[in-house]
Amino acid sequence: MQPKVRLECAVGTLGDMKSDLIDLRTGTEEAVVDITGTCEGYVRASGDGLLHVFVPHATAGIAILETGAGSDEDLLAALRDLLPADDRWMHSHGSEGHGRSHVLPALIPPYATVPVITGHLALGQWQSICLVDLNIDNTERKIRLTFQQVGD
Repeated sequence: MQPKVRLECAVGTLGDMKSDLIDLRTGTEEAVVDITGTCEGYVRASGDGLLHVFVPHATAGIAILETGAGSDEDLLAALRDLLPADDRWMHSHGSEGHGRSHVLPALIPPYATVPVITGHLALGQWQSICLVDLNIDNTERKIRLTFQQVGD
């Protein structure tokens, strides 16, 4: 765990910030991995602020969507249609279609920011924070969680 840092700006104090890397295993298949519980645990009892979720990989993204009702599978199906795993990609090392994984972050960004109110994620009723990973060549991922507290 990294130490808290206090940030100052021209308009006043932004508050304390903490940032940590979380390890995640995604497996050898395309995946939408719900990380909401991990994110909620990270901000629990933290007060008000913003949680920034970032995946420091060139082949994965962060999406906020409903899970468990088929939306995660629908997302993977749509990505298969948009980004087929075939030999069309100029970036061609790794498994067939690996180049599509490098296009994914242009469609599903590698980050999301969520408001935190009294230590709880201010997500909608059906929203979850998910890692989207089409890269079957890399089963180990890291996610950087950064909480910026607002106020003193």
